[in-house]
Amino acid sequence: MTYLIDKKTVWLKLALRIFSIGLLPTLTAYPALGAERIRFSYGVLEESIPISSLETYARTGKVDDDLAVYRQYVGKKQLDQLRKVLLTRIPLNQVEVSQFLYTPIGERLLEKFGEVIQTESNLSGFYAIRAALILSAADSKNFTLLDILHKFPASAISINLDQSLAIAETLDNLINKTQNAVALINQQSQQKATTASTLNTVPLMDLGQNGSFRFLKQTITLNDLSRQRIFPADIYLPIAQTPRPIIVISHGLGSDRTSFAYLAEHLASYGFVVAVPEHPGSNSKQLQALLAGTADTVTNPRELIDRPLDIKFLLDELTRLSQSNPTFKGRLNLEQVGIIGQSFGGYTALALAGAKIDFQQLKANCPALEYTLNVSLLLQCLAVNLPNYKYNLSDARIKAAIAINPVDSSIFGQASLSQIKIPVMIVSGSYDTIAPALPEQIQPFSWLTTPNKYLALINGGTHFSTIAESLNPTIPVPTQVIGLSPTLARRYVKALSVPFFQTYVAQQPSYLPYLSTNYVNTISQQPLPLSLIKSLTSEQLEQAFK
Repeated sequence: MTYLIDKKTVWLKLALRIFSIGLLPTLTAYPALGAERIRFSYGVLEESIPISSLETYARTGKVDDDLAVYRQYVGKKQLDQLRKVLLTRIPLNQVEVSQFLYTPIGERLLEKFGEVIQTESNLSGFYAIRAALILSAADSKNFTLLDILHKFPASAISINLDQSLAIAETLDNLINKTQNAVALINQQSQQKATTASTLNTVPLMDLGQNGSFRFLKQTITLNDLSRQRIFPADIYLPIAQTPRPIIVISHGLGSDRTSFAYLAEHLASYGFVVAVPEHPGSNSKQLQALLAGTADTVTNPRELIDRPLDIKFLLDELTRLSQSNPTFKGRLNLEQVGIIGQSFGGYTALALAGAKIDFQQLKANCPALEYTLNVSLLLQCLAVNLPNYKYNLSDARIKAAIAINPVDSSIFGQASLSQIKIPVMIVSGSYDTIAPALPEQIQPFSWLTTPNKYLALINGGTHFSTIAESLNPTIPVPTQVIGLSPTLARRYVKALSVPFFQTYVAQQPSYLPYLSTNYVNTISQQPLPLSLIKSLTSEQLEQAFK
């Protein structure tokens, strides 16, 4: 009996996660019966909770007799979280919800949740979940989980505990391994800080503060006729007497060139020319087109190729402008180029750095996609729809790369990432649920063989911590999803990118002491303490997992 109680406890905690995270993004008109109970089945055992009990608790905080039975399995913190989740507003309308849930990624998510959240006949909840979400959004743009439960087209919602417990076990394993890996990184970072010989020579200058260069901003439009691809780029030009090194910034999926404008301005203030292109097939306009019904995918597999080619074309265009345009002439050093990208942009940066798409790795990993909790694989596995060519996506002009929350574990894998020869910094957030830290950043870091490599870990950082808030977001990101103190996370990115690019792009070795654990400790703050390591082996990780 104790075993069953433990299993129930695991499931109830998982259920909060499924409802709060799973249903939030996932979506045929369907007769709405409105569910009255949530039923749990585990083998021959079956129990249920009236939805009215959940609603009473959510609106008043009162736990009635039906819900009280389950209070013994979860603590007050979990119940408070449940109440908050039930009443959290989801700011999407019917068109936006419908468009996303009819995309391949949306349908894949529905398939996943349909295995756990089923109809009263224990059939997949795929269509019922989609119907409930669309109908809820039709009634109110700011609908809640309670609205979704009331719109579920069946008298009862069945939760498959067998599937739930399997997911819970997988989730628990991922969390435990991630916690162990994070503890190892933090420990190594602190050990290096206390034993470093440069302890008394750590520079006091805060590179998170703006530099001394003034700069101008120019927007150019690029037209790659060979790909029939037109896209803008913002160019930040420092006012200087000599050609300056160049840094390219690649935004993530659903973002745009304003997402890292704060970083572009910061790097320009330190004398870097900064070029920020907007990738037209995976930017915020693509997401707007999807929600408006004029596009049917979140992004096309071809974007995995076009993004690095955008950067190569941009560098070619800057070369031409530096020779013919008075605004750019004599101001660009095309021999010193670095790149920084976040998420899909992190993939882009690593591809340009020399990592090649590994179709064999994808072939092995993507058939098991339905069993993974790594959402980023939905994006990476789009590559299986590409022709199996040896794409030339690297660029010898790129001398160093920073990848923030990159997606890379399957599309590159160990064999590919180990081929990168230039300096690389990977920035990871320990609370990233989109591109989880362990499989997408920590393990891939251990695969790098380049001698100059760095892993910066933002403890408590999320997938959205370093992205600037948009003035007109396509889909507002809830504060809870962004996480704590994004201003601090962005400050870390500024403070680390300056010395990294000064050292490895501008060839200024005097900045190397800033790439140390001692310096990191001087800028690290709560609630997002920062760690930095320069080496990590697969053997060390395996030992930490034991």
